[in-house]
Amino acid sequence: MDKFEKITGIAAPMPLVNIDTDMIIPKIFLKTIKRSGLGVNLFDEMRYDREGNENADFVLNKPQYRQAEILVAGDNFGCGSSREHAPWALGDFGIKAIVSTSFADIFFNNCFKNGILPIVLPQEQVDVLMADAEKGANARMSVDLENQLITTSDGVEIPFEVDAFRKHCLLNGLDDIGLTLEKKAAIDSFEAKAAQERPWV
Repeated sequence: MDKFEKITGIAAPMPLVNIDTDMIIPKIFLKTIKRSGLGVNLFDEMRYDREGNENADFVLNKPQYRQAEILVAGDNFGCGSSREHAPWALGDFGIKAIVSTSFADIFFNNCFKNGILPIVLPQEQVDVLMADAEKGANARMSVDLENQLITTSDGVEIPFEVDAFRKHCLLNGLDDIGLTLEKKAAIDSFEAKAAQERPWV
């Protein structure tokens, strides 16, 4: 997993509430077990018409938001089924942080496991960020995980909370496998000792 570094980029406004995981990545695309290649189908049913043509009104199809790295979303983002393909699709598109007033628990946890930072803020602060995102590509927002601070294009600073362990994992690019490999020396030592003590195993 890539290390999460300070982001200074385009934020896309998505004020819809209750965006569920089927809206994020429809079930027809769940056949793969690869984390790559799903970005093109992110929000597929909203991004494209039935003939596969782009819907010009959808935010991520607008020229100013095609390179968005931050989503400012409505309440209860990521609800619905527990599919991990949802953060895979967001990450493959290039989304590194999502701001909302609330997230579904499983989606929230899956984001951290896949290198995406979900940030929970009160509605009034999300409204400030939503308004900033609506300014388009010239209004670049910063998300500083180390200092737990979002800075708008106008210099407004909004602090946020994040679990210390999850912060450590994101800053160091540690998924579950990476965390296990941090203990590699201890694991190797245990295996060597076990092999000596129980050679028949």
